[in-house]
Amino acid sequence: MTAAEFILGLVTLQRAGELVLSHFNTRRLLARGAVEVAPRHYPLMVAVHTAWLIALWVFGHDQPPNIIALLLYLVLQLLRLWVMRTLGARWTTGIIVLPGQPLVSAGPYRYLSHPNYAVVIGEIAVLPLVLGLPWLAVLFTILNAAVLTIRIRAENRALAEWRGITVRAAS
Repeated sequence: MTAAEFILGLVTLQRAGELVLSHFNTRRLLARGAVEVAPRHYPLMVAVHTAWLIALWVFGHDQPPNIIALLLYLVLQLLRLWVMRTLGARWTTGIIVLPGQPLVSAGPYRYLSHPNYAVVIGEIAVLPLVLGLPWLAVLFTILNAAVLTIRIRAENRALAEWRGITVRAAS
């Protein structure tokens, strides 16, 4: 097993675990009366992230890791954990609106309205650089930007329509 395969294996397991956690949190939120908002773009988001991970496996599995880029990626993972911890049971990969709950304004949400998306932007760009694949970083940064434009507009629209209702999502 190469170092790149080890890194990619960890990232793959992390993403799979996050999907399980999101599913669990979504079910609990829906049981409490939450509503999923604007789900039509979700398959596109999943497709971009899946294609990113597959491309990293195909082109980067045998590449020597760039340690500086890897350290930056690890910092991004700490920020991701901060976001997830701040949202707790409200962390999902969909846009889930829970009536009567205030917006989260603690943790990284004190500084950014969409801190998880900032982390995802960094991850999409940095992990290919860990594996010496700058062209993948550029390609998927552009694709991710297109998806996030749709996603953030949908989330902001939900915020405007559901005043006083929390809408937070993750990728």
